[in-house]
Amino acid sequence: MSHAENDDSREKGLARTEKARPAKLVDRVVDQLLERINAGNYAPDSRLPGEHELAAMLGVSRPVVRDAIGRLREKGLVYARQGAGTFVAAQAMRAPQLGFSPVRSIADIQRCYEFRMTIEPAAAYFAARRRDAAALTRIADALAELREATRHQLHRTDADFQFHRAVTEAANNHYYTASLDALKQHIAVGMHLHGLSLVGPRQMLEGVFEEHRAIHQAIADGDADLARSLMLDHLTGSRDRLFEGRILDLSF
Repeated sequence: MSHAENDDSREKGLARTEKARPAKLVDRVVDQLLERINAGNYAPDSRLPGEHELAAMLGVSRPVVRDAIGRLREKGLVYARQGAGTFVAAQAMRAPQLGFSPVRSIADIQRCYEFRMTIEPAAAYFAARRRDAAALTRIADALAELREATRHQLHRTDADFQFHRAVTEAANNHYYTASLDALKQHIAVGMHLHGLSLVGPRQMLEGVFEEHRAIHQAIADGDADLARSLMLDHLTGSRDRLFEGRILDLSF
């Protein structure tokens, strides 16, 4: 079988899989393209990658990519140039995203953990119920980065954040992802300090990696209750390790 025939067979297989939930997939691709535009990956008046490249990048078929681009075109967020491809419109840039005031104290770090403990376990629950192959790949990729860092007795805040963000993406609810993005700098402060608390005994780094691995496995297995419980335990444990069990009284 030729390379082209392999591509056609793969695309037909993807298309069959997608028939049961085309709207959800198209919505996800629209959201992912907008995220890349707002992240600066595709600037105004720049050309989007072709359908084939986007399909491979996002793990969907070309018809899904075509429908997603069609929706963006209908909204005036992209435009076509005859024979040249699809380009990003200036109005595709969203209004400023949700944001929070900067971390100013240790108490703010604790508040950030509290907030994360209310949203991320729920995101893990829905991730286990709604995950697809592309979402699991993103979680697994971040986990691999954490595994490599652990092997070198390091804690990588960027890989840690990407793991947690990938879980919220798998939940297919942009409110979770937007909240985590708005908290990125706040979360980074807590993750950095937590990472410093792990330096020393190798077992501590390995233990934290194992917490991430177990969350990924529960999501991959579709065990929503376990995923939620493991995420809550992980965040609670991270907070307690950072504060050495001495939680601040925030009642006044």
